[in-house]
Amino acid sequence: MKTNTRSYKDLVVWQKGIALAKIVYRLTQRFPSEEKFGIIAQMRRAAVSVPSNIAEGQARHTTGEFIQFLSHAEGSVAELDTQLILSIELKFCTSAGAASAFELIAELRRMLNVLRRKLFARQ
Repeated sequence: MKTNTRSYKDLVVWQKGIALAKIVYRLTQRFPSEEKFGIIAQMRRAAVSVPSNIAEGQARHTTGEFIQFLSHAEGSVAELDTQLILSIELKFCTSAGAASAFELIAELRRMLNVLRRKLFARQ
């Protein structure tokens, strides 16, 4: 894979993944404490998985593996989206409180999809 990117840290999609993880950590701090090992842990794990998979895929230095890890990141984004919806329905947070997370989720979905398609076309 030929690219000007020297590090995953240079990727805007990775940077947005980090921003999403921080939002999720802050949002879940206000969830009921009995959910510490339930939905809080699940959401945090999914949120951390997004930039982690992007980083691991880019660090592998092969297009095929990068595409695979981007797909894992897309799965984590979908998982987190579902968990946020459930959190609102359970009244652990409000739609307004989760709005910035939903915005980043939508943006990450688009960015990961475009990046995956571009890499796939290079193979």
